[in-house]
Amino acid sequence: MPSKTPSKSPTPRKSSAKTTPSSAGTVTPVPLSLVGSELARLRATAPLTHCLTNEVVQGITANVLLALGASPAMIVAEEEVTAFAGIAGAVLINVGTLYPERFAAMRRAAQAAQQAGTPWVLDPVAVGVLDYRTGAARELLAFAPAAIRGNASEILALAGFTGGGKGVDSTASADAAREAAEQLARDTGAIVAVTGETDYITDGEKTWAVPWGDALMTRVVGTGCALSAVVAAFCAGASNRLDAVAAACAVMAICGEVATGESHGPGSFTPAFLDALYLIQPGQLAGTVNA
Repeated sequence: MPSKTPSKSPTPRKSSAKTTPSSAGTVTPVPLSLVGSELARLRATAPLTHCLTNEVVQGITANVLLALGASPAMIVAEEEVTAFAGIAGAVLINVGTLYPERFAAMRRAAQAAQQAGTPWVLDPVAVGVLDYRTGAARELLAFAPAAIRGNASEILALAGFTGGGKGVDSTASADAAREAAEQLARDTGAIVAVTGETDYITDGEKTWAVPWGDALMTRVVGTGCALSAVVAAFCAGASNRLDAVAAACAVMAICGEVATGESHGPGSFTPAFLDALYLIQPGQLAGTVNA
């Protein structure tokens, strides 16, 4: 186990996330004791995480999973995904670089995961911007994802609202998409995480907030996509998927905040981020006053 610990304790990014009314109930920050216990569970099981992710981010996605304690596998051939989705602990499907052959493999993997009872996560990259990927993502919803992780524009579009979006970037705030996320969760049965300045994670009735992180995370390609893979890893074997997805978002945000303090810009952020993911200890989180 790592012997060093991050040098900085997480601090909430904005006080307004303490308690925010919503249409389905209250929104409260996820307790750090819960985050610590979920991280300990992940480290104890090292879940095999099958990633059909976009071609730009495969390297950072695999490194993030490894640093955190999960086991990545980038199996993408249509001839192999059915068998592998059945034996993996969780599956990620990210539509970032989508074309017909890749979509056929994704459809097979999602179907196999559903049939095997393997939790799978949908990352609807740039959905709402282009019709092909929007239709593909909505078709994949028929295979019952365990969780959906996207930015505000993507979640709004997937929920049937006008989401906007500038390529893969959101033009809406997570606050503006929170109620859409709750509606999407109720409609699909998935845990929905809408990420932004504050992340909101909801099952449609209960919503956790993750008020940590730093804007520098958005200046490095692949941190959001890697988060979706981490969400999948936390879903593997989880008894409470809402808590598991919230913990995934919290660990990434806290380590992003720590890495920002250790780096000088995007170039030095990535190694600092991987170090923070490797060094973070469940006990650091379990004993906080926010528990």
